[in-house]
Amino acid sequence: MKSIVRLLYPALLILFFCATLHSQEISLQALVTPSTVITKDGRAVNFALHGFIEFGSLSELFRYIDSQAHRWPGNPAFDDTKRQQLVRELLHRGIESRVVSMTDERPFETLFTHTEDELRRALAQVTEPTPVGYADAFVAVQRKWKDAINCWSAASSIPARVLSNWYPIPEGVPLYGATYDSTEHFWQAVKYHSDTTVADLNALITMFEDRSWAPWLARLDANPDLYLPNAYAIEFLRFNLKRDRLRWFRDQLITHNLQPTEHARAAQQRTAAPFRFSAFEEKLIWGDLADVFHLVYTFSVPGDPLRAMLAHSHFDAIYLGDRKMPFISEDFRSLMLEIWHVKYLQMPRFREVISSIPIEIRLEHFLNDGDSPDIPIPIYVGYLNQIRDLARQH
Repeated sequence: MKSIVRLLYPALLILFFCATLHSQEISLQALVTPSTVITKDGRAVNFALHGFIEFGSLSELFRYIDSQAHRWPGNPAFDDTKRQQLVRELLHRGIESRVVSMTDERPFETLFTHTEDELRRALAQVTEPTPVGYADAFVAVQRKWKDAINCWSAASSIPARVLSNWYPIPEGVPLYGATYDSTEHFWQAVKYHSDTTVADLNALITMFEDRSWAPWLARLDANPDLYLPNAYAIEFLRFNLKRDRLRWFRDQLITHNLQPTEHARAAQQRTAAPFRFSAFEEKLIWGDLADVFHLVYTFSVPGDPLRAMLAHSHFDAIYLGDRKMPFISEDFRSLMLEIWHVKYLQMPRFREVISSIPIEIRLEHFLNDGDSPDIPIPIYVGYLNQIRDLARQH
């Protein structure tokens, strides 16, 4: 009997595994039902708008959208046309964030493996309240992702992972006189002036910790002409200007044994040992800290002493050789295309990967509806598809 069990054990494992997967599937009807809370490992799989405003269900999303539609009553800068446009945009982005999850591929799998007719039938059976345009938004998201791949570091597709800026390059990538562990390392390092030291960063963090940011953020929130085009950047600042978050940045500099006299940009370059910082650390520590300083400079009013202190540490612009580029500018954004010329046109192994993806497949980049103030996602995606075209011709 024991020998029979041993022979059958692998097959039993496979059957158990398949049954477990089946039990964890998300039905199409559940996916489109607004009150559904998707769980994984006993926890809710949240999604977000602007990267930081999280929801557990689409019903929660609807309530938030309604609050935004009535956020600036009587303000002539936010008329009915803009209000309706905002509702449509937030609804589409929220549904996309629900489906294209960064932590759970099952919602995407469910939508991708059903036909549009099946999706429409499921939407027609929804009995819960939904906003105008709900079904059309779901269909639009399905159509978009039927012929696109999401190029990010944890994608299930190998080509999609390779096309991420976070993809590690063991041989290093030479850019502007230095070598970097990935293109992400360069992109975050260049946000620091070559003269800016860790001591400068600690001094700025201390100053930021001592300031009350509520009135400063309230000024940005009160103006729809300022808030709406910069919603991600403002929500990013709201999250990262909290005192405990600023303290976290300081702790990270200490944890990584950075000395006060070290220069921030040089610390992120490859010297003796590769991968002193992972691409994840580059974004979450170096990138987010630099973005805080650059964005506070950008959104502060003229005459604010903060601007002078940030300018002293060169967070008034991006400095590269003799170039000085405003942080939010076409010049800085186009730098992404320049560094991709090196990775995708001059490095054969990466050129082969990007050029091998059929032109009918769009290259996309979607991360929990998080945008990017330095290079907005639509511009990033446009550059990515453009460099793919160039690589195919190369």
